Amino acid sequence: MFSKSKINEPGHNKPDEGKTAAMDAPKSPAGDYKPATPAAPKAKPPASVLSQDLHVTGNIKTTGDIQVEGTVEGDIRAHLLTIGESATIKGEVIADDVVVNGRIVGRVRGLKVRLTATARVEGDIIHKTIAIESGAHFEGSVQRQDDPLNGGRAKPGQQPQAAAPAAASSSSASQQG
Repeated sequence: MFSKSKINEPGHNKPDEGKTAAMDAPKSPAGDYKPATPAAPKAKPPASVLSQDLHVTGNIKTTGDIQVEGTVEGDIRAHLLTIGESATIKGEVIADDVVVNGRIVGRVRGLKVRLTATARVEGDIIHKTIAIESGAHFEGSVQRQDDPLNGGRAKPGQQPQAAAPAAASSSSASQQG
């Protein structure tokens, strides 16, 4: 008359298990089934721009990119720092990549430092690689370090490299190091 159901016994295939994989996919808020897709990588945000009419007194620190067109009295730390032709920085600059088109009064630390023809730098440059275009004005010393962002701390057992003094009002040769 009545027989014992085998639905709850281990090893028994449930009637739903034969459905397609699309039925197991996550539902959208509208209730539609959509296949799961991996998250797309986030796009890199654009550089923060400090406009020409902006005057900042204080330090600036970011892990992103900054383009300075105004005046900053303080230290700047960033990933990519671009100093515009109209910009003036009075303080230390630390970045992975530094492109100088304007004026810096203070120390520059960067893995890659580039002084364009319109650059005016009064201070020391500590770098891993450097390029100085013809016409750039630079007064200070240049020192190459494998890790210039680390504040000049040498690794144990290493002697710091000697600084190469340089004063050029119109550099005619491009340096690459």
